[in-house]
Amino acid sequence: MAEPERIVELLHVVDDVAAEKIRTIKQVTAATRTLALNALVESNRAGEAGRGFGVVANEVKAISARITAITHELESELSSNIRELTELGEAMVTHVRGTRLGDLSLNMIEIIDRNLYERSCDVRWWATDSALVDCLRAPSPANARHASARLGVILDSYTVYLDLWVADATGRVIANGRPTRFPEAIGTDVSQEPWFRDAMTTRDGAAFAVSDISINQTLDNSQVAIYSTAIREGGEINGRPLGALGIFFDWRPQSTTVVTTVRLTEEEKKRSRCLLIDSKGRVIAASDQQGVLREVVHLETSGATMGNYRDETGSLIGFALTPGYETYRGLGWYGVIIQEPVS
Repeated sequence: MAEPERIVELLHVVDDVAAEKIRTIKQVTAATRTLALNALVESNRAGEAGRGFGVVANEVKAISARITAITHELESELSSNIRELTELGEAMVTHVRGTRLGDLSLNMIEIIDRNLYERSCDVRWWATDSALVDCLRAPSPANARHASARLGVILDSYTVYLDLWVADATGRVIANGRPTRFPEAIGTDVSQEPWFRDAMTTRDGAAFAVSDISINQTLDNSQVAIYSTAIREGGEINGRPLGALGIFFDWRPQSTTVVTTVRLTEEEKKRSRCLLIDSKGRVIAASDQQGVLREVVHLETSGATMGNYRDETGSLIGFALTPGYETYRGLGWYGVIIQEPVS
């Protein structure tokens, strides 16, 4: 058992032992008073011969009364102090545990931020590839095949992606990196997709767009994080947008690894749930795989970017808002750990 919980447990043990010993003292003093009373009765019956015995009985009765008073004082003081110590101990447990859960939550979201920062870099420099520029500047089957081949080479080295798509200015996909695996991608109309529309309105080649985690039907109904930017004339940073590049990050396996490898003890893992939630509170990754893209978690942050609290069930909740990484500001996501109390 961890040290903070052990302190609280010992306080409860001390409270139980003290209560039991006080009960025993009360029983002994009650018996003593009874004996003293009986002795007084007998001394009165004995008359003059029992007078000395009566004096002793009165002394025993007085001592018993004093012991009773001391016992009451001890019980009152112990009860008050142990209660205060227990409250302090429980507060310490919440603070220590809560701070740790907050730190682990921050670690989760930082790992995701650093990972997605790389995705934002990938899409911007791949969009300058001459094969992608040429297939939009001079559309032809040969140029489209060359662009697809180039995207395929990239995918061979970057296993975190499901596919890479090139869409022309009208929003029609004309090349993808895995045409054999995802043949339906070619010809898909993405003109109304946020990733395409946002990419086409980026201010220059240094900017990118990113969409919330979603399910893409064309990519085998996989969970994806989509990063995009405009493919510009001549591959120049201020070139005219010719179309867009969308890269589809394979979200589920990557995010699952993050939330299932949090540094919790085996005992903690049994009563903890590690989550990533988006800016709307939607669960986008869960260590128990439950509620992903369906469940909404309402955090009580009180305006803090990082912290912890206990909910109405007694569960301890640690949270941390994305801090971003380098030029990647993050998307308002949170790392969250919900830990049930020790039973």
